[in-house]
Amino acid sequence: MAAAGTTHHADRIQSAISSNGAAKSALIASWQRSACLHKLDPARSNLPERLTDSEFGRARQKMEPLIHVAQPSLDRLYHSVGGAGCCVLLADRNGVPVVRRGAPGDDATFFDWGLWPGAIWSEGSEGTNGIGTCLVEQRALTIHRDQHFYARNALLSCTTAPIYDHQGRLVAALDVSSCRSELIEKFVNLIATAVSDAAARIEAECFRLAYSQARILVVPVADKGARALIAVDADDLVVGATRAARLALGISQACLQKSRPAAEVMNMSRTVTENLAAAERGVLQRALARAEGNVTAAAEALGMSRATFYRKLRRLELHRTH
Repeated sequence: MAAAGTTHHADRIQSAISSNGAAKSALIASWQRSACLHKLDPARSNLPERLTDSEFGRARQKMEPLIHVAQPSLDRLYHSVGGAGCCVLLADRNGVPVVRRGAPGDDATFFDWGLWPGAIWSEGSEGTNGIGTCLVEQRALTIHRDQHFYARNALLSCTTAPIYDHQGRLVAALDVSSCRSELIEKFVNLIATAVSDAAARIEAECFRLAYSQARILVVPVADKGARALIAVDADDLVVGATRAARLALGISQACLQKSRPAAEVMNMSRTVTENLAAAERGVLQRALARAEGNVTAAAEALGMSRATFYRKLRRLELHRTH
């Protein structure tokens, strides 16, 4: 950006901060954090700071389990957006990309912009930007072109979604970035949907792996893409819940440690309870069908005792054939 453009960008940000608009605008609130909390100058022209090779090696090693789970979703997301000149980045909770997908022909451009593994994109380092601001605000968002705090980032369009682990803790951010000026608003919206869906798939897969011995139930919520899931053991006790499920049902970590029954945890409304019962009934009926009505075999297939299976049959008013 030319000097005049840089000055105009910096003046616009300072004017917005001075207007007390932070109370009404999340974007201005982020600009305010960047300037007042982190003491950053929007006219600064330095490229993003980078970790040393040894620091990056340690950061990536900590992320290896998540990276392994995320690979298919990263590939699928890049297949959807790569043709439009976008790159895909998976960043850790400190805002450092540890994995990248991008077209070789665009690599030099993205490297020059700092959209590369090892660069530090925290809000404290880069001001308002997709990765850093997503991690601070813990929500999916798009920072489009001159919404960035630094003038030198005003040609970027970055769409990012947070990723939470099986205990609902923020662990990463999934980002799609482009520095092509022809990226239009409608396409940005499509990218936002793709990024949020990919982040939700990664979360769900991590959750299923963490509770591989449990049954996974879907919690009915308004946002179908939220992947609100709970893990239930053989005795119908809730042993785990995704962040979306925790928010929807008011589940805390302390709640999970009390071994509460699934029906009690999900008894938010008559509809939710009925849906849970219907889901359980379907699981039992399918198990019985595969076992040709043999309760013992069906119970073993579901990893529960024969007594527990019978108890469920009675509660759900199902009749066995053997």
